[in-house]
Parts: sequence; structure tokens; C-alpha cells
Amino acid sequence: MKKLLLVILVVVFASFLFVGCLPVTPSEGEGEGETETAVCPVVSVTSQVAIGGKTYIKGGTQTITVEFAVPTEPISVYVGGSLKAAILNNNPEGVPDNAVEVVMYPNADKTVYIGEYNFCKDVRRQAPNNFIHCASCSEDYIYVLTCDACAPCKYPYIVDIVGPASQIKISNGAVCSCEGCTIEFVSTAASTECEVTTPCCGDDCSGFASYAIDLYTSKPFDKCCDVPCVTPAYSCPGGVACPIDCTLTCITGTTTDTPKVYYAVATLLDNVGNKTRYYATLTLDSACGLTVQEFTANVQFGLCSDYTVPASAIQTVTTADPAEIGDCLGAASNSN
Repeated sequence: MKKLLLVILVVVFASFLFVGCLPVTPSEGEGEGETETAVCPVVSVTSQVAIGGKTYIKGGTQTITVEFAVPTEPISVYVGGSLKAAILNNNPEGVPDNAVEVVMYPNADKTVYIGEYNFCKDVRRQAPNNFIHCASCSEDYIYVLTCDACAPCKYPYIVDIVGPASQIKISNGAVCSCEGCTIEFVSTAASTECEVTTPCCGDDCSGFASYAIDLYTSKPFDKCCDVPCVTPAYSCPGGVACPIDCTLTCITGTTTDTPKVYYAVATLLDNVGNKTRYYATLTLDSACGLTVQEFTANVQFGLCSDYTVPASAIQTVTTADPAEIGDCLGAASNSN
């Protein structure tokens, strides 16, 4: 009988070693009068924003931090994956098979673990047959496994990979009291099927955060500068909500036969920091006559910004027919 008990004891300890967990016997007095520590840790992601009770995360490489109340080892962290039942049964119980494990690095006392994960900044770069779950405004989980939990700790998130959008009308404003020209920028209106007119401006996921419109006298970008390399000559105060409504006054035109060219940049941000930029040249003649040409700047796939490819023909602005740049929600946008 003693031999049998010894064999059972060896098997039990071997099973703990197999899963990487050893039972801990509290020291005398430990646990007496103490409240039980929560097993699930606090999980945070660099760009996360809480909106309406939901957590939104920006697409791209973000830092995941897992913080425990007490030293904990080992742990495993998985991200994403189908929310459906497992098929291949390769991941631990409770974690979808197409969830991706993240390499996590602990601090000295094993209370904080840090790792990086790419939350799919650009869907076009993903192979069509891989397991990365990445769609615009898709919902998923971060899973944390420890030896103390009977099931993975789950943290829901929504990944936002697309910037906001707006179609912007550009027109000559009223004659200003000072010398110079007036130019107005406003988001256009789009009618819904219910015949309710709403601004063609917003964000389909984490929400619209801000806009800014700047005019430059020279190209504000070069092929090595993603932020403006020069100071704008004119800027709107900007805003934190749609619709876009910006009026620039006292803009210097020209007193010669050569029209004055300005480089316009409209910048839109959503709540997790996704950015959409629209680019155009605005040409003013001596009578404040205005022509506009939109550009598709070279910002795709991480390249630097520059005015490189005309996105439209030159538009001559009249009172009845303003120029338009940008896109309505749901249309392709020039984001970076």
C-alpha cells in the first residue's frame, strides 16, 4: 500500500511539472485573514480607447501589457482568432485554434509581462490563406492563460484599421474686409434612403476625433518627411466633430499675371489615432478666381508623403459649382 501511495504521489507531481505549474504551500500564517487575489490580470494595449463600454485598438504594431497583482509564472497570451469553436485543437482549451500566441517578456518579479503584436494595419498585406483575423472594426479577444485559472481570461477588443472620411467642398467665400481672398471648406451633405440629409463626414468605427486644414506656399512634404516640413501660411482653428466648417480669410492672391499656388492638406483623425489626409493645389488669380486639383500623395504602404499623382482634373470653382476633394464614408480614402 505504501508503494502504491508513493507511485500516486510521483504521478501527481509529474503532472504539475508537465503543465509547468508547481503547487505552492502557504507559509504558516499566510492566507489567514487575507482576501483572495483575483486570478485574472489587468491587460492594456498602447493605443486602446474606451468608448461606450467597448475597447478600441488602432491597427498596426502595439504593445500589450499584462499586469498581475502577485508574481505569476508561467503565462501565455494569445490574440484574435475566430470566435467559433476550435477545429484543429492545437491551442489550449478555450483558445481558438487560429489565435496567435504573443511572445511576452516579464519583469524581475514576474508581475508584469510585455509583448508586441501587429493588429493588422493594412489588410492588403495579409496573405489570403493565413489565420490572421483582421477586418475593419472586427471584434475579438485577447486571451491570458495562467496555472491558477481554470479557463483563459478573456479581454474583448475592436481593432480600427481605417481612418475617418469626408468629402469637402472648396469655394470662394464672401469678400473679406481686409485685402486678399476668402476660401471656405465645408463637408458635403449626403442624403440617406430615408431622405434625411446628413453630413458626409465621420468615422465608421472608433469615431471621429478631429480635423485640421492647412495651406502652404510650398510643398509641405518631401519624400523623407511624413509630417509637414514647412510652416503653414494659413490654418483653420480646426474642430473635434463633424461637419467640417473652415473659412480662411485675407489669403494673399497675386498682383501679377502668374497665379498664386497654395498646397492644401486636410487632416482627419479618429479616436484611436488613424489618420486620413486629403491633398490639393489651390490656385488663385488676381481676381481671387480659384481652381483646385486634388492629389493622391505617396503615403500607401508606409512610404513618405509627397504630391505625386493627380487624383482629379483641375476644377474651376464658381458660386454654383464648388470643387470637391476627399471621400464620403465607405469610399476609398487616402489614409496614413
